[in-house]
Amino acid sequence: MTKEELRKGTDLFLLDLDGTVYLSDTPVAGVAETLSRLREEGKRIVYLTNNSSRTRAEYVEKLTRLGLFGRGDDVYTSAHAAAEYLTSRGARRVYALATDAVRAELAAAGVALGEHSPDVALLAYDTQLTFAEMKKFNEALASGCLYVATHPDDVCPTDGVPMPDVGSFIALFERSSGRRPDVVCGKPYTVMGECIARKYRVPAARTCMVGDRMHTDIRFGNANGMRTLLVLSGETTRESMAAFPDVPDLVLPSLAQIF
Repeated sequence: MTKEELRKGTDLFLLDLDGTVYLSDTPVAGVAETLSRLREEGKRIVYLTNNSSRTRAEYVEKLTRLGLFGRGDDVYTSAHAAAEYLTSRGARRVYALATDAVRAELAAAGVALGEHSPDVALLAYDTQLTFAEMKKFNEALASGCLYVATHPDDVCPTDGVPMPDVGSFIALFERSSGRRPDVVCGKPYTVMGECIARKYRVPAARTCMVGDRMHTDIRFGNANGMRTLLVLSGETTRESMAAFPDVPDLVLPSLAQIF
């Protein structure tokens, strides 16, 4: 697929964040101008991230500060997908390992939060986690309640040494409780893809997932019937992509080369 065919056949661009539109606090060269051109062509832009440690407002603030957020843009996280999944299934009491801000966002989305006798244990990316909370979460898992994780990433990209992410805590709780999540909402799974389709009402065939990770971004797009664009501005190289079974529709050095 050529980049012209990709642009012409796409109405909704789902953009990963770190490694795709910025690197830490630095925008990828030329991406801001590219986003402006996509908006001028009538394309919808949604920033799609697995990171469930921050709220939509926090991401909007950062993207605006970096000159990347424009009129009509949106942010959707794996925590939003988890909230939609839980509310649609009438979860009565959810014990969530999440930051205070994300817990407030979950509650505002209608998730019934509660620590005592929960029917759901939700594992988000809690960067304020205490041992007492881990113990209580493990007890909830032992009770047999539904176990939901926002996403499976083992590490979160940071300057220097990568930090343990939800996938690392999944491994920890598997050792302590013998359980793995019953449902994972974020990339590369289909829960978030179904949520995106309902929220933005764009057919998967006219949606493009853009990201720098083969095992999350590209696999997510392929699993949900979307177009896929791999950018080499982050984690993946042309050499390393050969180790994965998924094949993107297009590979570019960065999103800036889509024009």
